[in-house]
Amino acid sequence: QVQLVASGGGLVQAGGSLTLSCAASGLTFSSFGMGWFRQAPGKEREFVAAISGAGIYYADSVKGRFTIPRDNAKNTFYLQMNSLKPEDTAVYSCAAGRSTIARMEYTYNYWGQGTQVTVSS
Repeated sequence: QVQLVASGGGLVQAGGSLTLSCAASGLTFSSFGMGWFRQAPGKEREFVAAISGAGIYYADSVKGRFTIPRDNAKNTFYLQMNSLKPEDTAVYSCAAGRSTIARMEYTYNYWGQGTQVTVSS
């Protein structure tokens, strides 16, 4: 049974940093593409970042501020967020898929629970 568990959310001031983690189990971690998506109140869920054999991709809104490293030995991937802005406030969800296309939610087979990130101004 595949399980993704996200953690690391919290409250941070604008300009600060936060690192989210997503621990995966029940899958061959190194063979899967991974991604982070977020949903702000009243808005649709949007792509944030993805990593797969095809490369690493970022939404324009986070490029240069966020990174998405993965540790295959720990079956965990991360979202390192720097220079946070109030508009980054959202529930962040991690996802995994066998054949992911970075921004395309439908290509992710498995989803973790969300973790709240709140950036105060």
